[in-house]
Amino acid sequence: MKLDTFACLYVIRGEPFRSGTCLNLTAAETVVGRASNSYSPDFAFSNAFISRKHIVIRKEEERAVLYDLGSTHGTEINGVIVEPNQPYPLKSFDIIKLAKGMTVLHFSYLFADQTLEFEPLSITQRWDEPNGPLTIHWEKRECVVDGKRIAMSEKEFLLIQLLYDHANRLVPIAEIKQAVWPERSVGEDGVPDVTMDELNALVYRIRKKYGKDTFLISAVRGSGYVLELHNK
Repeated sequence: MKLDTFACLYVIRGEPFRSGTCLNLTAAETVVGRASNSYSPDFAFSNAFISRKHIVIRKEEERAVLYDLGSTHGTEINGVIVEPNQPYPLKSFDIIKLAKGMTVLHFSYLFADQTLEFEPLSITQRWDEPNGPLTIHWEKRECVVDGKRIAMSEKEFLLIQLLYDHANRLVPIAEIKQAVWPERSVGEDGVPDVTMDELNALVYRIRKKYGKDTFLISAVRGSGYVLELHNK
């Protein structure tokens, strides 16, 4: 049964779709998986690790509810493994990973998000762990990367800690500004007066200072940031 668009999936990573593609949910039941000669799901990804019928999203009492259909390589929502055939009600900003991150989707009820573009601030085609071992000493405000001790600046510490505490979930821009720049004057929107150039520059410095694969950070332009962390 076809309905009006009630929610959207945005592709962060998943061939053959371009990063940022909006997949409108317009049916009472939408199957996501991999196409074969005998079957084609509603939204088909080409990666071989995606099951033919991987997940289904059903509209139940005005809410989108996700079910893993017994997929071979699993599904995660915000870093939590989904049990097969169990209902998982979705919320805006949820991050859905299929097959351990081979495909990554951002769920949203917010239709203003139609214009969002996903801007990778890491190598978004990577889904495995960073090459070098990473240890974070929060009390000392330092990271140890490949045996090298690196001191964090105050802003680096505040941003990394915030993203780490919310790993595998999208952290809204307003929340980041409030946590990282609490000393700034507040604008009319109630959020500290921090430009996106300042925020992007801070993320760039973190990537350059600690190594581009140490913190796998992706930006959802106009919405927030996600730290991909598979062992948390």
